[in-house]
Amino acid sequence: MKLIYDKSQPGRTGVNVSPSDVPTSIHLKDELLRSDDAKLPELSELDVVRHFTELARMNFGVDTNFYPLGSCTMKYNPKVTERVAAYPGFAHLHPLLPQLRLGGILTQGALEVLYEMDMLLREIAGMAEFTMQPMAGAHGELTGVMMMAAYHRDKGNEKKTILVPDSAHGTNPASAAIAGYTVSVVPSDDNGLMDINALKEMVNDEVAGLMLTSPNTLGLFNPHVKEICDIIHSVDGLAYYDGANLNAIIGKVRPGDIGFDIVHFNLHKTFATPHGGGGPGAGPVGVCEKLVDYLPVSIVVKRDDGTYALEYDRPKTIGYIAPFYGNFGIILRAYAYILTLGKVGLQRVSDNAVLNANYIKEKLKNYYDLPFPQVCKHECVFSAARQNKFGVHGLDIAKGLIDEGYHPPTMYFPLTVKEAMMIEPTETESKETIDAFIEAMIKIAKLAETEPEKLLAAPITTPIGRLDETKAAKQVDIASL
Repeated sequence: MKLIYDKSQPGRTGVNVSPSDVPTSIHLKDELLRSDDAKLPELSELDVVRHFTELARMNFGVDTNFYPLGSCTMKYNPKVTERVAAYPGFAHLHPLLPQLRLGGILTQGALEVLYEMDMLLREIAGMAEFTMQPMAGAHGELTGVMMMAAYHRDKGNEKKTILVPDSAHGTNPASAAIAGYTVSVVPSDDNGLMDINALKEMVNDEVAGLMLTSPNTLGLFNPHVKEICDIIHSVDGLAYYDGANLNAIIGKVRPGDIGFDIVHFNLHKTFATPHGGGGPGAGPVGVCEKLVDYLPVSIVVKRDDGTYALEYDRPKTIGYIAPFYGNFGIILRAYAYILTLGKVGLQRVSDNAVLNANYIKEKLKNYYDLPFPQVCKHECVFSAARQNKFGVHGLDIAKGLIDEGYHPPTMYFPLTVKEAMMIEPTETESKETIDAFIEAMIKIAKLAETEPEKLLAAPITTPIGRLDETKAAKQVDIASL
């Protein structure tokens, strides 16, 4: 495919700009003007439309095919939420419009959405209050750990360490470190769960808290989670719930009910917003009653007269953690999603996500190594170690899946499993789609034994074939960008 500059032909234009009828009373200084014309491509409107349409057809997303990316919950997102987010009354709001008086009537609807979303998430999480400001899951993690640090400073606690399981999301240690803590890793036991005995040995008065993802990145829910929270609380530590895998337990378990003090949710995973490519995202954080004073400002409050406003008078707040009020459009989509499904619908999300993951696990366990065979939640993790003896690695299987029309699952993560392949089907895929994916995985497993060279050459159906990925990362072809 040619670059748009290569398609350029002198004199072609896709726009027709009328002469300005506004008097030019401002004269720019000569040094502010270009000395040469901008080197822009010259194309007709049709050429431009075809170019970018062809580029779009090369993209892969949940609207085009199955996207079993483990840990990221790449599920189909209903278009009704997109329509709600596009309502002019929301989409055309400017964040500097006043809350009350003057243009205040224009902002009341948006403030009401933020307030009611807080109430909905409190019910889902079992928390006392939420902030909607964090703009991603990792941003929510950092916000939560910053409140953890503020709590300990306020109490005069000498806390230096955050405990993180070895199967945690990679951003957990980074968030703890940015907040000023030393990270200690808690190992897994033989069942793929955080070793509770090791935890007991590591807990002391210097422990500020624990960051736990449950289900973890193996898709396994820790049955000792309540005891784990009690152990952390015994040294006045705080238990942090990473809600990246909420899709497995929404409507089934409330983190606050089992002892967690802080929780972040990924609205861009669980509640109807496309996820991936660095955004868009939203990672609201909820806290228990004793941490409410440390929430970021501002907080949406409902006044006695029924109007809504932003409250800033929080002396112990950790301050601002996002411009304006986070990604409002993402919050709006999640709000519409939750109201559409309701309590029963959200519970069915968990039911179907867990059913689909276990279906895949059972169908593929005879073809790929399964390190932890117990019932999983929303995702299952296989190992390509069996295929290694034929010279085939997880990366080769991933490339082979591309030729079969599927996006690869998450590869080589978690690090606790050699040659890991983490598969999350979500609840939105049909049995027919999942069966076709399973057949593709079985085909690749057989190909690894009989014709491994074909997998080593994959992909062959894409515009760009197999790259030397190390070289590609170190020697970027600037000319083609």
